[in-house]
Amino acid sequence: MAGATPKLIKELREKSGAGMLDCKNALNECNGDLDEAMKYLRESGLAKAAKKAGNLAAEGLITILVNDDSTKATMTEINSQTDFVAKNDQFIALTNEVTAHVQAEGCTEREELLKTTINGVNFEEYLNSKIATIGENIVTRKMVTVSSDNGIVNGYVHLGKVGVILAATCADGAKEKTKDLLKKVAMHAASMKPSVISYKDLDPAFIESENKAIIADIEKENEELVRLGKPLKRIPEFVTRGQLTDEALAKAEAEMKEELKASGKPEKIWDKIIPGQIARFIEDNTQLDKTHALLSQTYVMDDSMTVEQAIKACDESIEIVEYVRFELGEGIEKKEEDFAAEVAAQMGK
Repeated sequence: MAGATPKLIKELREKSGAGMLDCKNALNECNGDLDEAMKYLRESGLAKAAKKAGNLAAEGLITILVNDDSTKATMTEINSQTDFVAKNDQFIALTNEVTAHVQAEGCTEREELLKTTINGVNFEEYLNSKIATIGENIVTRKMVTVSSDNGIVNGYVHLGKVGVILAATCADGAKEKTKDLLKKVAMHAASMKPSVISYKDLDPAFIESENKAIIADIEKENEELVRLGKPLKRIPEFVTRGQLTDEALAKAEAEMKEELKASGKPEKIWDKIIPGQIARFIEDNTQLDKTHALLSQTYVMDDSMTVEQAIKACDESIEIVEYVRFELGEGIEKKEEDFAAEVAAQMGK
């Protein structure tokens, strides 16, 4: 049987996705037998993939797929070794195909995904063939699917590096506006990095440690302000709305009244002054919420309101019930390279 002919190389390349030289070599090794050449490519792909498996994959893409009726959204983080490969059309096609497969199969973890079948082959074999073709280690690192039976799900990906999915319940007549709003709020969350939906979701131990840290930071700033002869910043008693009980607010209001009385302000104008002071007190004592709680953050699309106020302005029935945010490479320890030393080493110096 003949070896590699241009026609056979073209056909094998279309079927396998492998490079032209790899196809030519496979056909020559298998005497022009197309099926054997496919098998040869798969087997050699496994060998190549095994060699690359130890290579750090910290680049890549985050991909989101929202189904047609916006009731389900899947997000994946698939890593490559270099940003160059992450921009490759083959890698982009891979991420889209895998994300659709994850949604169809309902996979939640990498180990579960590796046991599935895709395009008629075991997923691990499929991935290894892609590693062999693309030429870098590829890792399906993270995946999540968010569903809503009585609401809307939507998401946003920023330059393939940050992805956010949000789910919300809403009235039947508000679904279309909810879909648009969730896209905008997802863009906000991609930028502002909230860790929870509401201040009510903050962990008590985290609140306690951050309370101490924030107070220590302001005290240190005040030391410098004293040196410069500038007004000092107020040191908050609290850091989250969850700490502002009715008793705490009543105590603060009583202290404000005492200060107004001591300053000689007529009691008849206190009701015009105190609401503003209470609002300022809440502002000063909820710093953690503005950093970590999505609903409490200043809305990037309109800084005159919070995210919660923007949601209610859109439709009173909308309530965000789930929030997931992926950031590419988060948690992966990247080895710091000395570029000059690396070049010198490659030049044999």
